[in-house]
Amino acid sequence: MPSGDYKVVINYEEQYSIWASDRPTPAGWRDEGFSGDRNSCLEYVDKVWTDMRPRSLREAMQESERA
Repeated sequence: MPSGDYKVVINYEEQYSIWASDRPTPAGWRDEGFSGDRNSCLEYVDKVWTDMRPRSLREAMQESERA
Protein backbone atom coordinates (compact mmCIF):
# COMPACT_ATOMS: atom_id res chain seq x y z
CA MET A 1 0.00 0.00 0.00
CA PRO A 2 1.40 3.44 -0.81
CA SER A 3 2.42 5.49 2.21
CA GLY A 4 -0.17 8.27 1.57
CA ASP A 5 -3.25 6.11 1.75
CA TYR A 6 -4.52 6.46 5.32
CA LYS A 7 -7.27 8.41 7.04
CA VAL A 8 -8.06 9.14 10.64
CA VAL A 9 -11.31 7.70 11.95
CA ILE A 10 -13.17 8.23 15.23
CA ASN A 11 -15.87 6.19 16.94
CA TYR A 12 -18.86 7.20 19.09
CA GLU A 13 -16.66 6.97 22.21
CA GLU A 14 -14.29 9.52 20.63
CA GLN A 15 -11.49 6.99 20.28
CA TYR A 16 -9.21 7.48 17.29
CA SER A 17 -7.59 5.09 14.84
CA ILE A 18 -6.11 5.16 11.37
CA TRP A 19 -7.60 3.25 8.49
CA ALA A 20 -6.55 2.47 4.95
CA SER A 21 -8.24 5.08 2.78
CA ASP A 22 -9.05 2.59 0.03
CA ARG A 23 -11.20 0.54 2.42
CA PRO A 24 -14.70 1.45 3.56
CA THR A 25 -14.86 3.06 6.98
CA PRO A 26 -15.83 0.32 9.46
CA ALA A 27 -19.26 0.30 11.10
CA GLY A 28 -19.36 2.43 14.22
CA TRP A 29 -16.59 4.72 12.97
CA ARG A 30 -16.63 7.94 10.93
CA ASP A 31 -14.00 9.86 9.03
CA GLU A 32 -12.35 12.55 11.15
CA GLY A 33 -11.37 14.57 8.09
CA PHE A 34 -7.60 14.07 8.16
CA SER A 35 -5.69 11.88 5.73
CA GLY A 36 -2.11 11.39 4.67
CA ASP A 37 0.74 8.97 5.06
CA ARG A 38 0.78 6.63 8.03
CA ASN A 39 3.17 8.73 10.12
CA SER A 40 1.25 11.96 9.50
CA CYS A 41 -1.99 10.29 10.58
CA LEU A 42 -0.37 8.87 13.72
CA GLU A 43 1.08 12.29 14.57
CA TYR A 44 -2.36 13.86 14.10
CA VAL A 45 -3.96 11.29 16.41
CA ASP A 46 -1.23 11.86 19.00
CA LYS A 47 -1.91 15.62 18.86
CA VAL A 48 -5.71 15.55 19.08
CA TRP A 49 -6.38 12.50 21.27
CA THR A 50 -5.19 13.93 24.53
CA ASP A 51 -7.61 12.11 26.85
CA MET A 52 -7.57 8.36 26.26
CA ARG A 53 -10.66 7.72 28.37
CA PRO A 54 -13.80 6.78 26.41
CA ARG A 55 -16.39 9.56 26.17
CA SER A 56 -18.89 7.63 28.32
CA LEU A 57 -16.36 7.38 31.15
CA ARG A 58 -15.47 11.08 30.93
CA GLU A 59 -19.16 12.01 31.06
CA ALA A 60 -19.82 9.69 34.00
CA MET A 61 -16.89 11.18 35.89
CA GLN A 62 -18.15 14.71 35.20
CA GLU A 63 -21.60 13.77 36.51
CA SER A 64 -20.00 12.28 39.61
CA GLU A 65 -18.04 15.48 40.23
CA ARG A 66 -21.23 17.58 40.02
CA ALA A 67 -23.05 15.45 42.62
